[in-house]
Amino acid sequence: LEGDPGMRKIRYSQDEDVLLIELSENPVDHAEEAGQLIVHLSSAGEPVLLGILDAKEFLLGSLSTVMRGADTG
Repeated sequence: LEGDPGMRKIRYSQDEDVLLIELSENPVDHAEEAGQLIVHLSSAGEPVLLGILDAKEFLLGSLSTVMRGADTG
């Protein structure tokens, strides 16, 4: 991830099955939740941290969808 300004750090909590993707060092002002995704935003509305709840299920489901798409296209 070095050199990629879009992602700074990725952490996974196995105990809580949460994937955290740090996008910026800006302070978090508030968060918005949409299903399994929580986007933490700065006071300017810029994404700072992305949290994915039930990460294994989310990622496996996403990967399955991508693979099915690859089979048909």
